[in-house]
Amino acid sequence: MKSLAHSASDHPAKGILFMLLAVGMFCAMDACMKQLTQHYGPMQITSLRALFAWPLIVCWLITTNRVQHLLNSRWSLHLLRAVLGIVMLSAFVYAIQTLSLSDAYAIFFAAPLLITAMSVWFLGEHVQLRQWVAIGIGMLAVVFMLKPEGDQLLSLGALAALVSALCYAISAITVRVLSRTDNSGNMVFWLMTMIGVGAGALAYPDWVALSSDHLWLFALMGLSGAIGQVFITEAFRLAPASVIAPFEYTALVWGLGFDILLWQLYPDLSLLIGAGVIMASGLYLWAQERRW
Repeated sequence: MKSLAHSASDHPAKGILFMLLAVGMFCAMDACMKQLTQHYGPMQITSLRALFAWPLIVCWLITTNRVQHLLNSRWSLHLLRAVLGIVMLSAFVYAIQTLSLSDAYAIFFAAPLLITAMSVWFLGEHVQLRQWVAIGIGMLAVVFMLKPEGDQLLSLGALAALVSALCYAISAITVRVLSRTDNSGNMVFWLMTMIGVGAGALAYPDWVALSSDHLWLFALMGLSGAIGQVFITEAFRLAPASVIAPFEYTALVWGLGFDILLWQLYPDLSLLIGAGVIMASGLYLWAQERRW
């Protein structure tokens, strides 16, 4: 028996494809953000990530005739997603300021585990005991990844990546709920608008003037972020969260590539072990979901 969260309108294959495309775009965006952390604060980068993507989102809405739906929205859930988005992005920017992309991704991989766990309460999806065991093992690996730095009990960068993963998981669940009533264009437009304005207001006291040398990075960040946001919104609209979430693990390949190519950062054994256990847990959950 399938869970109530599945419906005839679901298209798992298309959802998986959109997720893979979204991951590639977001990894390019993250590489741009990591470069910019040397010059700008996390909240300012969060705001500019949304504002530079905003014109592209508007063009997408116009060309796909989605503008007329913008005011037909569930405002409380859009506001919740915006708050989660601001915390998620600013925390992740802080994380990649202090960690390599692959380290941050390895911890962020807790998101699919959290999505599966929370889908029980929010989406009515069924999770078996063996799946709870896999979630527990994966989360223990996350704890292993929260290695200390200096005299601190936990790495602040690693903790920020975990906070980002938690916010992302809640936001992904919210997309599934919103997709029952709201157009996907609404979700992307209001998320980018609210993050741009909200994070900009928070960043205003410490705002740094943009250098012309960095404009191409901001433009690339906005382009890849806009495309990724459209793709990931479509992915969660087209397929159950627990089906497509594990495919975000392809981010580690991109992260390792960018780390080596741009910053000559190579993975250590603890990263490979921790990421391997987390990925194995997530893939097991996916396999169980497909059998169920």
